[in-house]
Amino acid sequence: MKEQLWKNILLLKEKSPLIHNITNYVVMNNTANALLASGASPVMAHAQAEVENMCSIAQAVVINIGTLDEYWVESMLKTARVAQQNKIPWVLDPVGAGATTYRNKVLSELLALSPQVIRGNASEIIALATQNTSTKGVDSTAESNQAIAAAKQLVKMYACTVCISGTTDIIINETTQIQLDNGDPIMEKVTGMGCTASALTAAFCGITSNYFIATTTAMALLGVAGSLAAKRSQGPGSFQVHLLDVLYTITEKEFINNLKLTTYE
Repeated sequence: MKEQLWKNILLLKEKSPLIHNITNYVVMNNTANALLASGASPVMAHAQAEVENMCSIAQAVVINIGTLDEYWVESMLKTARVAQQNKIPWVLDPVGAGATTYRNKVLSELLALSPQVIRGNASEIIALATQNTSTKGVDSTAESNQAIAAAKQLVKMYACTVCISGTTDIIINETTQIQLDNGDPIMEKVTGMGCTASALTAAFCGITSNYFIATTTAMALLGVAGSLAAKRSQGPGSFQVHLLDVLYTITEKEFINNLKLTTYE
C-alpha cells in the first residue's frame, strides 16, 4: 500500500493535472500553493460565465463551501452539473455543515450531484448524515472515530468515498477503512489545513480513477508532510513555509518511513 501511494505522489508531479477550485477566499492562496508544491496545476475560477468551460477542461474539481453567497452557490451548482455530466471527479468539502439552515440546503443540492469524495471533519460528516448536528463554526466538536457510522451511511447514500479528517484521518468506502495517524497539533493553528486536504484529494483524483486510493494518498502526503514540517518550525507562521517546502521536496524514504497507516477490511 505505501509503495502504491508513493507512486501516486510521483505520478502527480509527472502529470500535473489541472484542478478547478471553487473554494473559500480565506484559503485560496494556501491551497493553490499546496497544489503547486505537490505537482498539480490549480485554477481558482468561480465566475458563472466561465465555470462550465473551466470545469470541462479540468482533470478534477474541488467545491468548498467555506464562504458561501448566492452567486458562488450558483457557480458551484453549475460546475458540479458539468462534472457529473462529463464524469469529471469532484470533491465536496462541506465546511461548517450543520452550522446554518442555508448551508445545509446548499449541501443537499450539491450532494444530489454525486461527488466522488466527501472530505470533512467529524462534526461536518455527522451533520451531513443526520442533518441535525451542529458545529462550532467551521471547527469540529467531535473526534474522527465518532463519525465512522455517519461516514458509512454517506458512503451507502451517495456511493462515494468519505474522509473524516482530524487528529486521526479515516477514509472509508464500501469495503475498506483506512486510518492514518500522522500530522501534528500545530496544524490546528493554521487556517485551511482541511481545505488543503480537499484540494490535494482532488489533485490525486485527477490522476487515478481509484478515488479511495486517491483520497488516501492525499491525506497520507499531507499528514506526513505536516509532521515533518512541524519538526522544522517554531510556530504557525514558519510551519506554513516549511509545509510547502516538504510537499515539494519530500523523498520516498521520508514518506514511507514516517507514514502511519492501518487498513481494516
